[in-house]
Amino acid sequence: MKSIYTKIISGVIIAMLTLSGCSKLLEEEPRSVFTPDFFTTEKGVVGGVAALYGHLRNIYGNGYYYNACLTGTDEYTYAQQADGNFKDMDLSGVGSLTPSSSRSDVLWNEAFPAINTANGVIENAVAVEGISAALVAEAYFFRGFDYFMLVQSFGGVPLDLGSGELMFNTSTIRTSVRNTVPEVYTRAIFPDLLKGIETLPDVGRVQGGATKTLARLYLSKAYLSYAWWLENPNNIPTYPSTDRVDPDGHDASYYYQKAYDMAVEGIDNPGSYALQETYYDVNYGPNDRNSEIMLYADHTEDSEYYNGGSHSYGSGGAPDNFSIWMVTWDYTFLESGTTAQWASSVRSVQREASQPYGRPWTRMAPTQNAIINTFADKANDSRYDGTFVTTWRANWDKGGVANEVLYNANGMEVRPGDAILTILDTEPSEAVDYSNTTYNSNVGAGVIAGRADFVIPPSAISRRKHPNLWKLGTYRTDNGTGLGQPNGGSTRPFNIAKFSELYFVAAEAAVKGASVQAGRNARELINVIRARAGVWRWDNNGNVEKNDDLSAEMIAATPATITIDYILEERSREYFGEGYRWFDLVRTQKWDEISGTYQIAGSDINDHTPQTFTRDIQPFHYLRPIPQGQMDAMELEGAEKQAYQNPGYN
Repeated sequence: MKSIYTKIISGVIIAMLTLSGCSKLLEEEPRSVFTPDFFTTEKGVVGGVAALYGHLRNIYGNGYYYNACLTGTDEYTYAQQADGNFKDMDLSGVGSLTPSSSRSDVLWNEAFPAINTANGVIENAVAVEGISAALVAEAYFFRGFDYFMLVQSFGGVPLDLGSGELMFNTSTIRTSVRNTVPEVYTRAIFPDLLKGIETLPDVGRVQGGATKTLARLYLSKAYLSYAWWLENPNNIPTYPSTDRVDPDGHDASYYYQKAYDMAVEGIDNPGSYALQETYYDVNYGPNDRNSEIMLYADHTEDSEYYNGGSHSYGSGGAPDNFSIWMVTWDYTFLESGTTAQWASSVRSVQREASQPYGRPWTRMAPTQNAIINTFADKANDSRYDGTFVTTWRANWDKGGVANEVLYNANGMEVRPGDAILTILDTEPSEAVDYSNTTYNSNVGAGVIAGRADFVIPPSAISRRKHPNLWKLGTYRTDNGTGLGQPNGGSTRPFNIAKFSELYFVAAEAAVKGASVQAGRNARELINVIRARAGVWRWDNNGNVEKNDDLSAEMIAATPATITIDYILEERSREYFGEGYRWFDLVRTQKWDEISGTYQIAGSDINDHTPQTFTRDIQPFHYLRPIPQGQMDAMELEGAEKQAYQNPGYN
């Protein structure tokens, strides 16, 4: 099957809101804007659709947008080397979230050009000979997709980009009118995704291409989010201000049922999608683009041109996939002695282009709450081991260090492949000694008698040293016997949508009162996912084969009554660090309740004691601010401009 690799370049921005046409074009025909004439050719329509796939790379894998989706939740806080991009999002008193500092600007700035490109394809492709309705349906899907992401983040957003509602715009405009949330859902998101279900193929036109069941997933998510919005259980304000009334007269219960039915329809009509046999395989680098992944922002090791960035040097900007850097602490300072008495030392874990390692930036750290509480079951549930790096192993030989043996904790010998540092799964029964001056870890880890690896108990996880995220880690096949190219952006696809989420959507809708099918109540749906999580084929951090089926234990531990809180816990275990969390907590209006406080140790090397931090999450924070660049570009009167911004951010 053909791949969806596309090469995109930036064009000229000539309109302030919609960027008149599209600012991302195919390299094969560089242009500054898309025009109606461009979409009157087969090449133009195909190019426009390819650009819609390409725009995903400027959002997903962008480390700053990634931060906006996770920092400030129960999953992540800012780390030792964080700047204002990350501290502002944490809402814990170390920064301030403003229209200038919010990194949700990435979504706003990239979604509207893509929407206008989709408008151009939809409006003009009908007159082009040889263009199938299924190809145009891909544009419908992406327009619905982008509007769904926008309405969750900002509230109501404009449907008229300058030339009429959902029309292709080619003129420079400096005014804008925001539609209400119900208008965006019922006039754009629902009809566009329904069009996708009607017309898209069961199996993608290209590998990773849009399908009926991908559209079913997003429509079920949209129904679910809209149902919560209509219900509004915690009286969270919306904007633009409007009554929480559906234009078609339906209530929240109606949409919870629609969400359930659509998600189950997706499960029953999988097309080419299927759950992987183990959780480990879902995120294992050599198994990328597997049957569970429904949509991704693609990258490739095969060609820098189609990768969208250098293979050897990461720019720290789009379209590179550099999210993983943000959550990786600087393990490369780890040292071991050249003698048992540590007369001198060598960096024993070096920066490597492999899934547990990669390029460290130390901008985001997981909270202790997540590591200790969310992943409380580390024995039966494979998802902790399949999510995090908690063991750093010696690789000095790949960096050209000739020593066959080095000496680590307690003066004990270590060889390449041995553990140098371990973050323990649980608090040890014996005391961890941080004061041993002979074998003192230079990163502030401790010693336990009889162990050659330095250790950090869960209670000492800090902003400086913490579990890294294995699931998004670097994967390359061109390292040879060396360290490879760890400084380039990741050449892996960034996963956006997974088949497994259909089970979660249906379960959540069932908890909210949807009538269920036999064998598909909330507990039964969740247990499909939990049973899979109990199947092990590899112990990732132990670095050994582990063929254990603990699915029965996982199912037995599932509560008899499933609640929204439990579903949110399960969603975090399944999708930790993938960018779902802020949207999950905002949708269910649980953000402050679940993330209002968190524990973590400090930023200094010798900080081992957890501190409790409190976030000031206000109701207005449930919407992100309209970016300052957008506000500055519009020619509106002062009162009009103030009214355009989401309340609380003026």
